[in-house]
Amino acid sequence: RSMNIVIVGMRGAGKSNVSRRLSVLTKRPVFSTDTMAEYEEGGKTIADIVNDSGGDWRAFRDLEYRILQKIARIDGVIVDCGGGIVVDLDGVGREIFSERKINLLKRSGPIVWLKGDIERLVNKVEVSAARPGFGELREVEAMMRRREPFYEQAADLAIDIEGGRPRAEIAEEIFRKLNLDS
Repeated sequence: RSMNIVIVGMRGAGKSNVSRRLSVLTKRPVFSTDTMAEYEEGGKTIADIVNDSGGDWRAFRDLEYRILQKIARIDGVIVDCGGGIVVDLDGVGREIFSERKINLLKRSGPIVWLKGDIERLVNKVEVSAARPGFGELREVEAMMRRREPFYEQAADLAIDIEGGRPRAEIAEEIFRKLNLDS
């Protein structure tokens, strides 16, 4: 049984880019949980999926869980996880650590956390989104700070992505540290 390699991290951490480079190094296909969610919902964007359930993220987190149940049955793939894969919602809608999703992922292979500087990641969000206001950026930052311990709890391996490191070098470090060439 060949394990999967699970890539987690916040928005802007370069998960998809690193996953693609790792795919080339390992000759494994990449499964993106976000793309699979859009596929499962007939091509709807994630924003549309959430809006269709009245802005409640719970339905989307459940969809992620169902997708991970399928991925966990596949061997030898790279799993490029959406930024919120580590969270579920409690009774009052607060984000909590997702035991169910992380347990599924851990069974399928090592979880690699692309650990980045929150302030830099927030600034990246600002550039890519259509100029969110200052208030929205503070919200994104608060969300990232809240989630950081969840990534830490989930990770089998944390990789520092700061210092202007090229994505290829990050992929090679993961390859080495997981002994994928053996």
